[in-house]
Amino acid sequence: MRKIIFGLLLLATSLFAELKQEWATQGFLNKNIKIIDIRTPAEWRETGIVKGSKTIMFFDEQGNYNIPAFLKALDKVVKKDEQFALICRVGSRSGMVSDFLANKLGYRVINLKGGIMKLISEGYRPVRYMK
Repeated sequence: MRKIIFGLLLLATSLFAELKQEWATQGFLNKNIKIIDIRTPAEWRETGIVKGSKTIMFFDEQGNYNIPAFLKALDKVVKKDEQFALICRVGSRSGMVSDFLANKLGYRVINLKGGIMKLISEGYRPVRYMK
């Protein structure tokens, strides 16, 4: 019986999950969808961040992560049923985290392919990270 209930819960979660892949472009930024930058503070200082984005580190400099801490911070800025985007340097990390959030936890996530570096290469000027 527990297996059936667990299976139904997983199915219900996956019905609401949504993972999209979009290129990081100025056009996407104009959509006013919340953007979560999952890079490290050193990376935020190095390149700056997308104006209006929220900074929530997922992987630290050594590649370690703390899922409960990340989810606690994420839940302060987005609702689980709200669509939002993740960005990193080139889209690899945000792709992995987006997949996890959508397919395992049921979030509605857009992975911004190409990351902040694609935006910069197209002339976007990030704002300075001030923390």
